[in-house]
Amino acid sequence: MKQIRTSFNTISVIALLALTAGCATTSSTQNKESMLVASGFKVITPKTAAQQQKLQQLPPGHVAMVHRQGRTFYIFPDAAHNQAYVGGPHEYQAYQQMVAANHLANEQLETAQMYQDAEMQWGAWGGWGMGWGPMGMGVGRVGRF
Repeated sequence: MKQIRTSFNTISVIALLALTAGCATTSSTQNKESMLVASGFKVITPKTAAQQQKLQQLPPGHVAMVHRQGRTFYIFPDAAHNQAYVGGPHEYQAYQQMVAANHLANEQLETAQMYQDAEMQWGAWGGWGMGWGPMGMGVGRVGRF
């Protein structure tokens, strides 16, 4: 009974991790935008045709560095929603730290999944559990068979 409960818990954890990983990969742009806002970037909507043209010229899906009036700005274009996320050096540094932490969390998730898979394969042939050694049926006690 304990083995069934452990197997059920293991399968539940794997399913939950797979669902989480699946949701994360389908919304990578949305995840970037959320991290940008959390880092302090401001959402700017272009008001003129010239601003919209500049927004279209920025590389999609990447943060671009722009120097304007002696200051440095970091811009992430979202042409689909006709807006851009704009921040300074401090916001960009906070964003980079968030990206690194997110990358580390994803690596830890993959490692946990790998160990979980290894545990599942180990249990498939019985491992060293019941049935082996002096307390089990394999070796030890005389007259067991």
